[in-house]
Amino acid sequence: MTTTKQSTWGATLRTTILMAALGGLLVVIGAAIGGPSTALTFLFIALAINFFAYFFSDKMALKMSRAEPIDESEAPRLYQIVRELTTRADLPMPRLYMIPQDQPNAFATGRNPKHSAVAVTRGITKLLSEDELRGVLAHELTHIRNRDILIQSVASAIGAAITYLAYMFMWFGNDDNSPLSLVAGLAMVLLAPIAASIIQLSISRQREYAADAGGAEICGNPESLASALLRLEQGAAAMPMQVNQAAEPLYIVKPFSGKGMAALFSTHPPIEERVRRLRQMRPSFS
Repeated sequence: MTTTKQSTWGATLRTTILMAALGGLLVVIGAAIGGPSTALTFLFIALAINFFAYFFSDKMALKMSRAEPIDESEAPRLYQIVRELTTRADLPMPRLYMIPQDQPNAFATGRNPKHSAVAVTRGITKLLSEDELRGVLAHELTHIRNRDILIQSVASAIGAAITYLAYMFMWFGNDDNSPLSLVAGLAMVLLAPIAASIIQLSISRQREYAADAGGAEICGNPESLASALLRLEQGAAAMPMQVNQAAEPLYIVKPFSGKGMAALFSTHPPIEERVRRLRQMRPSFS
């Protein structure tokens, strides 16, 4: 268990550092524009947009995924597993939804444990064993416990502000028309949003590692989740599904394949690395 807690705390620390890096990048761009008032204005705009997204993120995610609520009479075993896991994790029971897709996948959403939901696809209930499904659900409950929706919303707010400020600099920023100044301004406009995106992706990946570690702790068996991830990756490759780009980071595995340069900008860490980390945890649970 000690290894699991160390892994979760390590991911949390790395996420904090990355969030600080986003904030620092924002400050640098605001300073480059030449005045705090413009930076503050666009930061408030980005925060207002993401404040709305944060409070309505669950409804938007469920609607984008065409998820439908399911009651206990329709999925008694699913309810029983989630109830057992929430008891172990000391969490309230989330609302449960079914996504009418054959690809095996799942996600959690909601701004806090009291306002949370877990959605699973029709395919995941058919493909995975009970132990594997338990591992996946424990992973999703860890996202709820860690308030990952809040973290992603804040990261998105800062990232959006960076992008807005970079474009503001392009149109209204530097009055110096020297070639060197123009090149520097263009570099910032191009590179700042890319840097912000890479940091946001890093935050998303670190949260996945933390959810894997926490999920292994809740279900009590890292191999259950490791085995599930391998099967989910195979299922996603065999049955890709169309999902809204905004909802894609929520799923436990990437809903569509992406290799090469696409993998570099993936919101999900490589499955093989996630499995390796989980299997390193097994001695702690024996």
